[in-house]
Amino acid sequence: MPARAALLPLLLGLSFCAPDETVSGYAGAGSVWRLEEMAGLPAPARVTLGFPAEGRIEGQGPCNAYRGRQTVPYPWFQATDIAATKRACPDLAAEAGYLSLLGEMTLAEVMGDVLILSDETGRTLVFRRLGG
Repeated sequence: MPARAALLPLLLGLSFCAPDETVSGYAGAGSVWRLEEMAGLPAPARVTLGFPAEGRIEGQGPCNAYRGRQTVPYPWFQATDIAATKRACPDLAAEAGYLSLLGEMTLAEVMGDVLILSDETGRTLVFRRLGG
C-alpha cells in the first residue's frame, strides 16, 4: 500500500504534462490570428482571435475586446462563455454578426499560417496568423 501511495503524486504530476489537445495546441498557444474572410465575404474590420492559454480565446472585434472558452479537442471547435466589452461604435452590427458566427463554429483546421473555422452548413471564418 505505501508504494501505491507514493505513485499517486507522480501520476497526478504526469496528468499536468498532457499536451494541449484543443485548437490552441495546434494553432500555437499565444498565437494571434487576423480575420480575413467571414462567411465568404471580406472581413468587416480588423478582427482578431487569439489563444492565450489552453482552453481560452480572446480577441478584438470591430469595436470591442472579447474573451471566452474553447475546451473541446481538435479538430472540434466550440467557443463558449463569450463576453465582450461594451464600447459603442458604428460597427456594432458587424461585431454582433462576428461573435454570433464565432459561437456557431464547430470545426477547426490549421494549415500553416491559415486557420479555418467552419460550421455544419459550410459557413467559414478564415484567419491568417499575425507575425507568421
